[in-house]
Amino acid sequence: MPVASEHRPQELILPVLGMTCAACQSHVEQALNKTPGVLDASVNLMSHRARILYDAVATTPSALVEAIRKSGYDAVLPRSTDTPAQKQESAPVVQAIVTIVAAALVMVFSMPLEPMHSRFDHALMLALPSLYTLPTGPLKLALLFVTLSVTLWAGSGIFRRAWRAFAHGATNMNTLVSLGMLSAMTASIAAIRAPEWFLAHHLEPHIYFESVLFILGFLLLGQVLDARARTRSIRALQDVAALQPSTAQRLRNNVEERIPIAAIEIGDTLLVRPGERIPADGTILAGSSFLDESLLTGESLPVARNVGERVLAGSLSTDGALTLTATHPGQKSQLAQMLRLMEQAQSSRAPMQQLADRVSSIFVPAVLFLALLTLLCWGLLLHNWSLAVFHAITVLVIACPCAMGLAVPAAVTVSLGRAAQLGLLIKGGDALERLASANAIALDKTGTLTLGKPIILFAQATNGIPEQELFQTAADIEAASLHPLAQAVLNFATAKGIQPQPTTDHRLVPGRGAIAAQGEEELLAGNAALLAEFGIPNPVAPKPAPGCTRLFVVRGVPLKWRVLGWLDAADQLRPEAPATIAALGKLGLSVTILTGDSSSAALPIAAALGITDLHAGLLPEQKLAIIRKMQSQGRRVAMVGDGVNDAAALSQSDAGIALGSGTDLAQEAGDAILPGGKIQRIPVAIQLSRAARRIMWENLLWAAAYNVIGIPLAAGVFGLNLGPSAASAAMALSSLSVLANSLRLARWQPR
Repeated sequence: MPVASEHRPQELILPVLGMTCAACQSHVEQALNKTPGVLDASVNLMSHRARILYDAVATTPSALVEAIRKSGYDAVLPRSTDTPAQKQESAPVVQAIVTIVAAALVMVFSMPLEPMHSRFDHALMLALPSLYTLPTGPLKLALLFVTLSVTLWAGSGIFRRAWRAFAHGATNMNTLVSLGMLSAMTASIAAIRAPEWFLAHHLEPHIYFESVLFILGFLLLGQVLDARARTRSIRALQDVAALQPSTAQRLRNNVEERIPIAAIEIGDTLLVRPGERIPADGTILAGSSFLDESLLTGESLPVARNVGERVLAGSLSTDGALTLTATHPGQKSQLAQMLRLMEQAQSSRAPMQQLADRVSSIFVPAVLFLALLTLLCWGLLLHNWSLAVFHAITVLVIACPCAMGLAVPAAVTVSLGRAAQLGLLIKGGDALERLASANAIALDKTGTLTLGKPIILFAQATNGIPEQELFQTAADIEAASLHPLAQAVLNFATAKGIQPQPTTDHRLVPGRGAIAAQGEEELLAGNAALLAEFGIPNPVAPKPAPGCTRLFVVRGVPLKWRVLGWLDAADQLRPEAPATIAALGKLGLSVTILTGDSSSAALPIAAALGITDLHAGLLPEQKLAIIRKMQSQGRRVAMVGDGVNDAAALSQSDAGIALGSGTDLAQEAGDAILPGGKIQRIPVAIQLSRAARRIMWENLLWAAAYNVIGIPLAAGVFGLNLGPSAASAAMALSSLSVLANSLRLARWQPR
């Protein structure tokens, strides 16, 4: 491998095991970013994954796994068979059920050991008189044995993770829960061993065994429900990953063979029967079928595909047998690129997340301080150490940073999945926020508002020049170009029976045209600006028809140029363009057209769409300047283009939306990609991003309100004795509420 390539940043996505809250996420992220050779690392609490950019010369994947392990967590290297939709860590379902049942039984059998304060206590004694005749000594030991056994069996993982964090000088949710349970257990054992000391100091010897088990039980139950909600939130990614079949039927030397997907090579002939999925991007050689491409393109109905047409890996052949040649197998397929983009997007960090991260980084130490302050206030100032311990434990249990840590990534993950279902690829939370903030939108014309498939409507050779020479020269220049106008010229020449001849030194002049060499002469095909650049005077010619783009054709050497003539091409307006522009206007966005085409070609398009802000005849750097000018006026600009010619403007804009080519999605510039160029999804992207931003704020406000109200309540500020058990249930409810609110986006529909 060349040395230069070794220094390119490598990307690795690692599953991280053992994370339970935002503090865990922050600790793993810091450990990775401090590792030599790591250029950037981001950790996602929703998917339990770390996305790492690193220098392959300075570090290795094994070293990155070891860095995570040294931080107190665990990680494994991904296998070649892994997909981005790996299962979450198994949730402790059995432990949760057993612990809660044990807590209920311990609570009942603890009643005779506690002083009677309520009507419920007396009612229980009347209902179960035999319970109150049990010998208290053996009963206390039995309750202690049950509590210790269940706690060590079901809570060992929590204690282990808390100890690992402590050993590395960190704190997390496990720290708070472990301290709460240990404090309750210690106070209970002390009450059993030395009740006289409590009574001598006018304290009630409370036993908190049921609280220990309820804390643990509700925490485990919350993890169970949380894991299920997380799985639902990343279901769109799992659905896309499931589209990839594991094997394919290959035809080689007239022999059919079943091969793994990884063994498909470019040019292989593949057979697809009705009901099977396409194994690789390719071109149909024989047969026809209706293909279900809904999860790839957002099209709800199957589409007909015939000989010569391109098909996408993961599409379902519903009714016909197909023979196709593989053009983009494996990791080069659009499906594989979509999965990579979605995985990267879920690992990205939204700006709003920075606020949550700053809060979470100081949250656990602050809660430990508040618990100590609660203990001292109730004990020293109010002289009630029983309530002091009671409220301090409750503060430790109720204050959990889970909701704060999940507030933004939960909304981002669900919205990105919903976007994929609607035929949109949005590159993460940062892109979502930028799209949501846009109040102006600039669109390229060719290939964006138009079909991007112009046709030559008129051709004129200059006096004395044979038409055949004009057409041949134009075809020779454009043969090496992928521009839509070049394809129009080639189609026109082919219809005239002309075959392009070889050229050398072919180069594009952005916004002007193309140049090539043929023998001793240079060939030029471009607009008037290209002619002016070479000092070639414009020939006397009538104005092109409205909506037409003019292409001059020239050959010769400097000072001896011959203008052979010109070709006028016209593109067609996309059928969906008028409705798209109207929808953008309803969303409050001002619309601008930025095009390199002439005014005569652009004005009819703008008029048909009712757009008055038109800038035509622009070079790429001029588009960039206009975007910057709009931004200087306080406008937040979204730019829509093809991702190649408009790369600079897309990058400069506040939010770039690129039209996906279908095979090179990963190379597209911009924050969002429209596979297949479906511009009617632009308003959908704006609406969805605004809905996601609203959910993010709702989640953050809920998480903040939960702690602002919950901690004082737990500390007894409002005169209520909430209790550790109720605090544990509230803690689980907080993160579940955030997830449930985020899951509303999974059912979101555009207006």
